[in-house]
Amino acid sequence: MGKSSKDKRDAYYRLAKEQGWRARSAFKLIQIDEQFNLFKDVTRVVDLCAAPGSWSQVLSRVLIKGEKFGRTAWEEQHQKEEAQIKAHLDNIAPPPASETKPEPPKKDVKIVAIDLQPMSPLEGITTLKADITHPSTVPLLLRALDPDAYDPSSTSASHPVDLVLSDGAPDVTGLHDLDIYIQSQLLWAALNLALCVLKPGGRFVAKIFRGKDVDLLYAQLKLVFKDVRVAKPRSSRASSVEAFVVCTHFSPPKGFQASLDTPLGAGRKLPIDPELAPQKAKSGRTVREDGITELELSEDEEELDEARWIAPFLACGDLSGFDADASYHLPKDRKTLDPIQPPTAPPYKRALEMRRAAGGAHGKTKGQG
Repeated sequence: MGKSSKDKRDAYYRLAKEQGWRARSAFKLIQIDEQFNLFKDVTRVVDLCAAPGSWSQVLSRVLIKGEKFGRTAWEEQHQKEEAQIKAHLDNIAPPPASETKPEPPKKDVKIVAIDLQPMSPLEGITTLKADITHPSTVPLLLRALDPDAYDPSSTSASHPVDLVLSDGAPDVTGLHDLDIYIQSQLLWAALNLALCVLKPGGRFVAKIFRGKDVDLLYAQLKLVFKDVRVAKPRSSRASSVEAFVVCTHFSPPKGFQASLDTPLGAGRKLPIDPELAPQKAKSGRTVREDGITELELSEDEEELDEARWIAPFLACGDLSGFDADASYHLPKDRKTLDPIQPPTAPPYKRALEMRRAAGGAHGKTKGQG
């Protein structure tokens, strides 16, 4: 989380520090869960591109500690208040404190977080420093998920996971076409890892950049998931092209074998039987006497646009909540809070050290001028 004036006026930036989250992106996962109930019956999770750890923090506090946030927490608090009012009106003593104690930490939950950057430890989270685009990450992940039952010759988990998350994004360049392409490759790597560890019926949530040909991405995900939707949390800025694809009911084709060498089990081309391949009518081109060219399109080309499939788009979060694009006035009595978890190894650390050695901030140097 930054320190600019706009960041300080960002409601979610301030709420994240007040509520103890490592980054404002924690609210995105909470709001997606409110809409899709992601954490229902989930005990095994893989969090890709996890640093600085806000999504892993949500997983730890929800799945391990049993805490509730967002709409679920509000509904539970509302029910308690109604029960207290009813007990007061009926002159009934309120329930003893022992009945309202938080749930004990769950011990059967397994969460593995992976990132190229080092991440500070979290309770109940197994962290790995690895590159999700490299094939060597697969055995590391499988070993972390099942240390006792790990088989080096296997490319899939012996005990598959229920949910795979990916909030990764490249360092944007400002060239939108290039950024969207790099993001799609990062998503493709996350999907390939998910195919190795997800159980049938599992869920996959990942960040996407909405571009011109994003429907091709939806169609690829539709090959292995029965339900594919796109979510835009309230805490995600409307001015940003980011969204999150929510895939549920993982159902790989019969005989599917996960492999990074042949993504989706198909490599670069799908095998086609020549005898079963439909005969396509060729397009015609005729030049008239006046020099005008007439094109005769085949039926397949005319119906190409009609065959495109667009995933449903849903807005998540309370519409009466804070606007992520708005700058709210700061109260006069506000207190500046330190970040919950400063970056462990930021890429700009070396540049800051060089600047301090040269004379400090704002480009000033000692002994010059």
